[in-house]
Amino acid sequence: MGWRTLLERLRGPTQTPRLQAIYVCASAGEPMQHRESIEVIAGRGLAGDRYCLGTGHWHPVESCGVTLISEDDLLRARRRLDVRLDHGRHRRNLVVTGLRTADLQGRRFRIGPVLFAWQRPRPPCGYLNQITGENLARALRANSGICLDTLEGGVIRVGDALVFESTEHG
Repeated sequence: MGWRTLLERLRGPTQTPRLQAIYVCASAGEPMQHRESIEVIAGRGLAGDRYCLGTGHWHPVESCGVTLISEDDLLRARRRLDVRLDHGRHRRNLVVTGLRTADLQGRRFRIGPVLFAWQRPRPPCGYLNQITGENLARALRANSGICLDTLEGGVIRVGDALVFESTEHG
């Protein structure tokens, strides 16, 4: 039995990870807009989002096409500091339930038909505090989400399952 299987048994029954929310905005600093579904463009990101359009607040070296955070990370941030993280105030594109963001490290997975790969952590920045007027960077800390590479595009919808790609060869 592998260590992941053992850990899953120790944790007990788990729910299927699902896409809980999708957020985009057309340019830096604008309020995030909730979407029920969105086209994901391979190698670029979410159609109409600031990072896909190149209108976000970012440095080219640090850019990422899609950001993701888990509901688990948001709950931790709320316990640390009483801040509002609803309606996309966390500034991440995708929110998932049923797993920790750390569970995605080094993995490929699908949300609906779209194939994503973990790229790297997405640390919070001071700009987040400027546009929200709250210390969200302090609340989120190291649990501020991740950057994703989009390997295969398609349309994702709120409620789509998150399914890990097999790591077995053969």
